[in-house]
Amino acid sequence: MATQRSLVERALRTLDDLPRGDEFGDHDLNGSLPRTGPRRPAAVLVPLVERRDGHAVLLTRRADHLHDHPGQVSFPGGRLDHTDRGPIDAALRETAEEIGLGREYVELAGLLDGYETVTGYGVTPVVAFVRPGFTLTPDPSEVAEAFEVPLAFFLDEASHRIHHRMRDGRRRYYYAFEYAGRYIWGATAGMLVNLRQRMARG
Repeated sequence: MATQRSLVERALRTLDDLPRGDEFGDHDLNGSLPRTGPRRPAAVLVPLVERRDGHAVLLTRRADHLHDHPGQVSFPGGRLDHTDRGPIDAALRETAEEIGLGREYVELAGLLDGYETVTGYGVTPVVAFVRPGFTLTPDPSEVAEAFEVPLAFFLDEASHRIHHRMRDGRRRYYYAFEYAGRYIWGATAGMLVNLRQRMARG
């Protein structure tokens, strides 16, 4: 029987298969988003921590004082800057800066599909396996907390919720998860659904 790790590995794009300009989607229930201008390149790390009873997804909750998306659950990551060699380098750099996860604990696995946010970012989700033994040091200027959720929870379709909000006069539907009092929605939930869909396709 295939292990959880092997199922993840088979589901991913290779690290060289970066999304092209026409390969970004929103992975929810609305179809492609209307373009309002050039996408701003960004990247996130999707860290899968190797635990005894299966992998766990490492997530962060953004600091409440931030201007953009305060208090929301997200993956560590952010926009590319001029020092980054590409989205993979940006995802690793941002993760180290935001939560103090060293690269020596991270084994890159592959990529999910590119994700275009409603705010105009073209995000490359970089999946990695994380070996235990690390100590996290969240940067309080950006991160309120870091926590783990079993990967199996996100792979169970019964955990998925469909919610909606009004934006620009349009009802927008999106996936959401509720786990241990935390609300996981928007781009983060969309990327997790994309992972489940890719794993289901094998």
